[in-house]
Amino acid sequence: MSEVVIQKPKNEETKPKKTVKSYVSKFAPLIGLVLLTTILTFLSDKFLTMNNVMNIARQSSINAILAIGMLLPILTAGIDLSVGSILAVSIMVMGIVSINMGLSPILGILVCLAVGAAFGLINGLLLTKLRLPHPFISTLGTMNIARGIALIITAAAPIAGFPYLIQFLGREFVGPIPVSFLLVIAVYIIFHIFLTRTQTGRYIYAIGGNKEAARLSGINVDRVLIIVYVISGLMAGLAGLVMVGRVNSAFPLAGLSYELDAIAAVIIGGASFMGGVGTVWGTLIGAMIIAVLRNGLNLLNVPADFQMAVIGFVIIAAVYVDVLRQRKGKKG
Repeated sequence: MSEVVIQKPKNEETKPKKTVKSYVSKFAPLIGLVLLTTILTFLSDKFLTMNNVMNIARQSSINAILAIGMLLPILTAGIDLSVGSILAVSIMVMGIVSINMGLSPILGILVCLAVGAAFGLINGLLLTKLRLPHPFISTLGTMNIARGIALIITAAAPIAGFPYLIQFLGREFVGPIPVSFLLVIAVYIIFHIFLTRTQTGRYIYAIGGNKEAARLSGINVDRVLIIVYVISGLMAGLAGLVMVGRVNSAFPLAGLSYELDAIAAVIIGGASFMGGVGTVWGTLIGAMIIAVLRNGLNLLNVPADFQMAVIGFVIIAAVYVDVLRQRKGKKG
C-alpha cells in the first residue's frame, strides 16, 4: 500500500502574523532593561562606567544562578521557596569540611554542591512520593528545616578564612570581567541547551503546560519533577559557593529572602506562574533588571526601605503582565 502524504496548503494566511505588538511582547524584558539602563544613565554619570557595569555583573551573579534553578520549578507550575536556606546550609557544611575539619577544598566544593542537590532531592520526593498538594508546602517546610540545620551545626556562628580555591569563583577576574559572571554565562548556555535540545527539557515544558496530559502521553512526571528540584537545589549550592568567594565567609543567615529575588527574576524575565512559559535568556535579563535597578537606586542614594518597595512594585507589575497575557491567551 502506498503511503499517503498530506501536504499543508501553502497559504501565508495560515501562518501567524508577526506584528509589532507580538515583537514587543516577546522582547518586553529586554526592552525594559534597555529603558531602565537609559534612564539611569541620564540620572547618574557614574552608572554607565566600566567599573560600575562590571560591578553590576558581579552583583547579579548569585541571583542569576539561583534564578536559573528557580526557572525549572516555575516552568512546571511549581515553586521552590527553599533555595535561600539551601544556600546557607550548603556553605555551612562546606565550612565545616574545609575549615573546621581541614579537609581538601575540592572536597569542600563537592560537599557544598552535594548538600544543595540532596535538599533538592528531598523537595522532589516530598512532592512526588508523599503527594503533598503543592510544592509551596514541601519547599516551605524544607526552607525552615535547612535554615534550622545551618544554625544548629555551627551554633549560629560564622566560618571564615576559606582557601583560595573555594574563593576563586566569587573573587577573581579575567581582565575586567568577574569570573562569577563568566560562570553565569556558561551555566545559562548549558541550561539553554538542556531545555531546548534534550528530551527532559521538553518534558519540563510539557508538564507545565498540562501535567495530566503529559502523564497520559507516557511522560514519567514524578521522575522529571525530582530532576527539576535536584537541579534547583544544586544551583543553590553553586550560588552559595560564589557568595563565599565574594565575602570569604559562611554564615547561617546567608541567603535570607534570596528566593524572592530569584522568583522575581524569573517572572520579570517573562515566565508564568501557570507553568510551561519561560526562557533561559529571559531569566538572565530578569536577574539583570533587578541588579541594575538596585545598583541605580544605590547610586541615587535611595534608602534601602524605598528600594524594597520599588522592587516589590516591579514584581507586582510583572505578575500583572503575566495575568494579562494569560487572559489574552484564553480569549484567543
